[in-house]
Order: sequence, then C-alpha cells, then structure tokens
Amino acid sequence: MSQIQSEIVAGVGLITLDRPEALNALSLQMVIDLTAVFTDWRDDPNVEVVAIRGSNKRGVFGAFCAGGDIRFFHDAAIAKDPALEDFFTAEYSLNNLLYSYPKPYAAFMDGVIMGGGMGLAQGADLRIVSDRTKMAMPETNIGLFPDVGGGFFLSRTPGHLGEYLALTGQMLIGSDALAAHLADGLVASDSMPELWASLTANTLLSAIQRFEQLSDLVSLSSPVSAPAWQDPQIDTIFALPTVMDMINALEQAEGEWAAQTLACLRQRSPLMLHVSLEQIRRGRHLTMADDLRMERNIVHHCFHTKHLDRSGTSSETVEGIRALAVDKDNSPAWNPARIEDITSDMIEPFFTSPWSVDQHPLKDLD
Repeated sequence: MSQIQSEIVAGVGLITLDRPEALNALSLQMVIDLTAVFTDWRDDPNVEVVAIRGSNKRGVFGAFCAGGDIRFFHDAAIAKDPALEDFFTAEYSLNNLLYSYPKPYAAFMDGVIMGGGMGLAQGADLRIVSDRTKMAMPETNIGLFPDVGGGFFLSRTPGHLGEYLALTGQMLIGSDALAAHLADGLVASDSMPELWASLTANTLLSAIQRFEQLSDLVSLSSPVSAPAWQDPQIDTIFALPTVMDMINALEQAEGEWAAQTLACLRQRSPLMLHVSLEQIRRGRHLTMADDLRMERNIVHHCFHTKHLDRSGTSSETVEGIRALAVDKDNSPAWNPARIEDITSDMIEPFFTSPWSVDQHPLKDLD
C-alpha cells in the first residue's frame, strides 16, 4: 500500500503523506514515490501548482512529517544495508528538485515537522504553518546534523539564528516559524481542511505571487511577536567562532536563557555540534546543490567514520538513535563525551568527500 496519496483537482496537484503511524517519517519508498510524482507533474500541463500535506491517525492534517525513518537508519547501519546510502542520495536529490521546481509549490505544515519534513517544505514557494505546528531540526540530539539542505536554509535565517537552531534543535511553535523566516503564513489548524478543499490554481498563485491573504483563513502579513526563546544574546553568542567560545560565553552570561541553552548544548553530541556549526558556516556561502553535495559527504562519514575508526554500533549516529528511539534510555554514550575534547582533526574529515567529483552520487545536481 502506498504511503503517499496524490490527485489532480482543478489544476492543483495534491499530495498527502500517508504513513500516520510513524508521523509520516520518510521511508526510501516514500522518497522514490514523491520524486516520481513531482517529476511527472513537472511536465504535466494539467498541473499548474502543487500542494503537500500530512495526515494523522484520525485523518488528514495534524502531523506533517517527523523526518527520515531513524529506526531504519539504525538497523540498516548495523546490517551494512546499502539501502541506507541509497536513502540519502534519493532524499537529497528530491530536496534539490523541490528547491528548483518550476511550478508554484505550497506546503501545509500542520503538526510535527522535523528533519526530512523540513527538507520537503522549505523549498516551497508558500510555507503555511498552524497553531499546532512543532518545527525543529533536532539532529544533534541523535548524533547527526541538520541535513536535507539545513546548511542552506538554516544559514539564511535572520542573523545567527541558524547556528542556534542547528546546534540546540530548538522547537518552533506556530508563529515562531514566521519569526525565524521558516514559514510565510499562519492558519488556525482547524481551518486547514477547509482551506485545502478550497484550493484552486488561481488562489494559490495569487497568494504565492503577492504573499497576501489566500483567504480570510490565512494571515500572511500579520505582525509576529518575538518568541520567548529568541533572546537578544543569540546573535552575539552564536556568531562566535567555535562551539567552545559559545560554551564559555554562556557560562559567563547571566539569566535563564543562557543557563537553559548551556544545559541543552551539554546534552547534545559534542562531535556533531562542531560538525553542524561548520556545516552552517560553509552552507551560508553555497548554492543549494553544493550544500546538498557537502551534506551527502557528511552523512556518509556519520555512519562510516573511518578517521575515528568507528562504524555500525560504534558510530555517533547509531548510538544517538539507539538512546533516543530504540532502547529509549536517553543516555547516549557520546564519543568523545565532552565538548572540550573535540579537535579540528576530528571535524575536518567530515567535509572531505569519499568520492571523486565524477563519482559523487549527487554529481548531477544543479
């Protein structure tokens, strides 16, 4: 049974992610099927615009996409299943397709949207959130990094918010996403089905082109108040050159925000904090295609960390997923265990491609 549903209604290509028991976490087959639909519709004259949503156990909306299937990552890495490498190649290729998609595209981000879900949505021309939206890139909590183009779209948030979101995995609730420039419109969650049912190519095109009201249901220009987590110190502290500089500044800063942020960073993978910071800093100056090629290199090293003689169960990512989603003891054995113990020799090899230019799995992205 397909885990995505698609139909064309009045010139609008409608896609529903349909794996509600897993919060629509992306499987390899879902990525393949989504790529096929978007590719087919790209050249279909019957499709003028495209919209995507999620589903939950009670019906549509309520959940968008919780990311990639991390249990699959865990099991495939241990089994040395080549499908793991295939997944990231296919997913990143899909991310690039959406960023360069020639037809107007809207994402309805109701409920949870993390990781791979952000990769599906951030390339949209119109990104609609609801009061139920819970948005995050929490990968450093599982020994990974904010991939699926995170180096590109997080680095283009205001100031140094991208570094903060990448390292802490801070959850954005509802209108927080607008403040972070990771959404364009806010709608009451209960109104999303009505809005979806009323979509036409003309109304969607009008909203995308002018960022004005799609209907009386959607506010695309309302003032957004700063969320509680958006402390003025973010731009100062997360602009510092290194993770250790940030830690030192947080230790010296006063106030609840600094204490909470410090405690958060101390729980994340020390190794992947450093890798993620370098990713965001490099991604700020890359095209989307080049950023995804960089991330494809990094994610390979996450599971095959040869320069640290780690792979399978000993890799940072498999250990992080084990602690969070498999054994659920929430006690990952990070290696090295302390932020202070990370060296540049541990970080730099993540950014060295294991492939030659002509053999890179994403060599054809543009």
